[in-house]
Amino acid sequence: MNRPNTAQQVAHAEIFARRVTARLSEAEADLDYDITERLRAAREQALARRKVVATPAIARHPEQESTAAAAPSGKRNWWRAVVSAVPLSAMVAGLTFFNGVQADEGATEMAEYDATLLADELPPTAYTDPGFTQYLKIAAQQKQPTDKH
Repeated sequence: MNRPNTAQQVAHAEIFARRVTARLSEAEADLDYDITERLRAAREQALARRKVVATPAIARHPEQESTAAAAPSGKRNWWRAVVSAVPLSAMVAGLTFFNGVQADEGATEMAEYDATLLADELPPTAYTDPGFTQYLKIAAQQKQPTDKH
C-alpha cells in the first residue's frame, strides 16, 4: 500500500484549507457587520495562539537541554543503573526471605500434624477406613449438648 509522503500531505492540507477559506469568504459577504467583526477578532486570536504555541518548539536548541539528560554514556549512566537496581534487589531479597519463612512455617506445621497423628491411639490406617468418617460423625453428635426447654 503506497502512503503519500509528507510533502504531498502538506499540499493536500493546504488545498483543503484554501477551499474552506474561499467558501467562508463567499459566505461572509451575506453576514452582518457585527458578526464579521467578531469573526475577524476570533481569527486574530487564533493566529496569535498558534504563533505562541509554535514558537517554543522552534526555539529549542541543543544547548538549552539539561546537562544531566544530555550526558554521554559513562559515570552518570552507571550510577543510574545502580540506583535503579537497589529497589529491585531489595524487593527480591524481601520476597526470598518471606518465601523461606513461609516454607519453615509450613514444615513446622506438617511436623506437628505428623507428631499428633503418630502419638494418637488410633493407627494411621484407621484414618483411611471408610467407616472411620461415620464413627467421627456419630461421636460428634453424641458430644453436642441437646437443648431441652
